[in-house]
Amino acid sequence: MRASELKRGDLVEFDGQSCLVKKIDTRSPSARGASTLYKIRLDNLVTGQKKEINVKGDFLLSELNSEKFKVQFSYQDGGQYFFMNLTDFNQYVADESMLAGKLQYLSEGLEDIVAVFVEGKFLGIELPNSIVLKIDETSPSIKGASASARTKPAKFSTGLVVQVPEYIEVGEKIKINTTTGEYISRA
Repeated sequence: MRASELKRGDLVEFDGQSCLVKKIDTRSPSARGASTLYKIRLDNLVTGQKKEINVKGDFLLSELNSEKFKVQFSYQDGGQYFFMNLTDFNQYVADESMLAGKLQYLSEGLEDIVAVFVEGKFLGIELPNSIVLKIDETSPSIKGASASARTKPAKFSTGLVVQVPEYIEVGEKIKINTTTGEYISRA
């Protein structure tokens, strides 16, 4: 598969590693005759490492033979995390190393998670673009704070800390972007 044909969410092999295409930026050439460059952000499915590569449109990446299933996060036991397939109710187990950078977004019952299998082996998960969590701790809201753009930290049961507007209170549910870790809106 050529770099110019890649889409966000594709699974490819790069340097012998299974990777997920997270983001693609296209840079048009400024000079005549120059070729378009693609800045591709890859997430290693096994180690969770992030890598950015700059390639021309005709650069070839081999597509992985993969399957994806919708799963729900069931529970955690020690360092193991259990996910259930929503169609056939099979369970899949992931350890902490497979979920690097994603643990703080997992709450029991979270759906819209995609389990990724390459050659029949469970390699990891893709989180939805946004999730809803209930605030456990934050400083008291300030009267009239909606007019200002100041923020304060809010802590969740998962250990995640997000900057939220000053008018948000403990117990409120908010929507969080899982890519940037930022507050989106009230839920």
